[in-house]
Amino acid sequence: MSDTPTPAAPAIPEVFLKPYDPAGHEDRLYAMWEQSDFFNPDVCIEKGIAAADAPTFSIVLPPPNVTGTLHMGHAAMLAVEDILVRYARMQGKRTLWIPGTDSAAIATQSKVESELYKKEGKTRHDLGREEFLKLVYEFAEESKNTIIGQTKKMGSSLDWSRYAFTLDGTRYHAVMTAFKRMFEAGLIYRGARIVNWDPKMQTTVSDDEIDHVEQTDQFYYLKYGPFVIGTARPETKFGDKYVVMHPDDERYKDYTQGQQIELEWINGPITATVIKDDSIDREFGTGVMTITPWHDATDFEIAERHGLDKEQIIDEKGLLLPVAGEFAGQHIKKARAAIIEKLQQKGLVEKIEEKYVHNVATNSRGGGTIEPQIKEQWFIDVNKKFVLPHSEIPGVTSGSEVTLKELMTAAVEHGGVDIFPERFKRVYYHWIGNLRDWCISRQIWYGHRIPVWYKNGEIYCDVVPPSGDGWQQDLDTLDTWFSSGLWTFSTLGWPEETADLKNYHPTTVLETGYDILFFWVARMVLMSTFLTGQVPFKNVYLHGLVRDEKNRKMSKSLGNIIDPLDMIAKYGADAVRLSLIIGAAPGNDVPLSEQKTKGYKHFANKLWNITRFTLTALDGYTPSSTGTKNASDEEILSTLHAVVAEVSDDLEKFSLHLAAEKTYHYIWHELADKILEESKPIINGTDEGAKTARQAVLAECLITSLKLLHPFMPFVTEAIWQELPTHMKDAEMLMVAKWPQ
Repeated sequence: MSDTPTPAAPAIPEVFLKPYDPAGHEDRLYAMWEQSDFFNPDVCIEKGIAAADAPTFSIVLPPPNVTGTLHMGHAAMLAVEDILVRYARMQGKRTLWIPGTDSAAIATQSKVESELYKKEGKTRHDLGREEFLKLVYEFAEESKNTIIGQTKKMGSSLDWSRYAFTLDGTRYHAVMTAFKRMFEAGLIYRGARIVNWDPKMQTTVSDDEIDHVEQTDQFYYLKYGPFVIGTARPETKFGDKYVVMHPDDERYKDYTQGQQIELEWINGPITATVIKDDSIDREFGTGVMTITPWHDATDFEIAERHGLDKEQIIDEKGLLLPVAGEFAGQHIKKARAAIIEKLQQKGLVEKIEEKYVHNVATNSRGGGTIEPQIKEQWFIDVNKKFVLPHSEIPGVTSGSEVTLKELMTAAVEHGGVDIFPERFKRVYYHWIGNLRDWCISRQIWYGHRIPVWYKNGEIYCDVVPPSGDGWQQDLDTLDTWFSSGLWTFSTLGWPEETADLKNYHPTTVLETGYDILFFWVARMVLMSTFLTGQVPFKNVYLHGLVRDEKNRKMSKSLGNIIDPLDMIAKYGADAVRLSLIIGAAPGNDVPLSEQKTKGYKHFANKLWNITRFTLTALDGYTPSSTGTKNASDEEILSTLHAVVAEVSDDLEKFSLHLAAEKTYHYIWHELADKILEESKPIINGTDEGAKTARQAVLAECLITSLKLLHPFMPFVTEAIWQELPTHMKDAEMLMVAKWPQ
């Protein structure tokens, strides 16, 4: 060991003589982080930053669609996840955050088809499957690179060496294996059930891809024999021959189950049958309704329960079929007025309500209005019993006989998966309780093609195509949510028994918006519990939706969209991140304004100025300098340590908004407004012992503040860290410095 004393701190670095400029630092710092490879937990172990047997922290990025650009919802997601990841990494955990993007099959195909028609006046059928898919893959690749670049702009410390795409080779193999195993277990079947059908794109659509758009229409009260029924869609009523009421409705106690009534209807006399069913809402309309089982999910379920006939009224293009008589061949939207006119002529219209506000289901990916149809499709049976050979799921023993719904319930009910905020557990259970068989087939070309082949009545299902001639593969592709349901383990190399799968699954936390709790989160639980015998994640953190300062949804029509990339360019990524975290309790929507973001840019500059003052005060100070701390010094450190304990506790509890707010208030109001002001006369005084003691206190306050703030504002804190004297730091980069105790 050398006896040479540690040199005193040099003069304040020149960079602090100017205000903090995010644009001058952020890209450079991200490149430095990437070059270090510290986003990769294997490198952290190799470099001694994390022990080989340290606890793990793993999270998968909810894969953004390759169709668009980063929006504020993505920015909020990235901010939350990066905070958790940076905190875990600084704790010395083996920390893995896996990046990826989603093919978003329907959305991507729709976008490419639209562009193709706009530029060349052609459809995908003009090009053929192979040529069209080349166009889609080119578009997806270009869009993927854009999304990755924007994700890096937010400071996201993702392990890019493990990047995954839902349609790449590894994920393709996982999807095919999953389908085969579920098919062989009898959980995947082909059958006729009601589905969301988009006449515009000519495909089924997932519940997850439905937007309910508010629409004002007329509401019609029609005479149906002795009853009055209400409907906004008279064009679907041609085949209605069942009239349904609640069995306990006193108004209709004289009518009995199965009773037949002769009555006049749209195209002449019909025989209607009375059905009593508990699902009927007695408070809605007249408490009695007719059903159209082929074109309404609720009506379909009633028909299934009672074994009723189902008749198709509308074809796949939205045209009326021969059952509509004189209206056959007409589009349903155009036929409505003429149908009502005929009903009026027959005296079958009781009254018309002019302004009926209701929600209309549309395809969020293509814009078409959904027309439910009964179609032959591929489904996952959520109610069929099967034997689960291996289980690490609390409440479920290996070898037990269960259904997928029971697995999904047990995973949360017995503590395998915890949901934050707690209130969303009730929502989860309610959704599972009402879960229907999941339609997983799509009539589009882009996506994972269903691994089933047919020949002369024979069916073959496998990961690889069958040998021999004459086999025809199923034309349908799989629902995008089927592949993203495998995301926590397919990204870790499943179905191979990889080291990553062993070390990092189940993942520690799944972070996403509360609006896709039912669709994505629940389906990940379904797929993981069946295919791996494990829950996919131990915790679910649900963030809210980002809204404007008036709490309105951001939309083009309102002109209130705030682009995160514009805000980063103006105020820096740190300010954007903090504006999306402070005031954003889990599960609550986040009000955001440009002024809020601008305010946190001022905070970044405040931290810059705090550092400049502190380094000036530390002139001549070395860690070996001695000085006896007085009561005021001890009180400052006691307060600092209490803040560290509170912030750490909040982060452990996923109360990121509280952790950020406490750190912000400590730095601005305690450190800057009180401690630094109180320290000026001591630093400038003649009592060298008191000065040295206070210098040690200020050094600890600065270093600890930078560490506490780093997960929230990584760029400005790292920029400062890189300018500090070596003897003040316990790591080359703040990103891998030790979290304060």
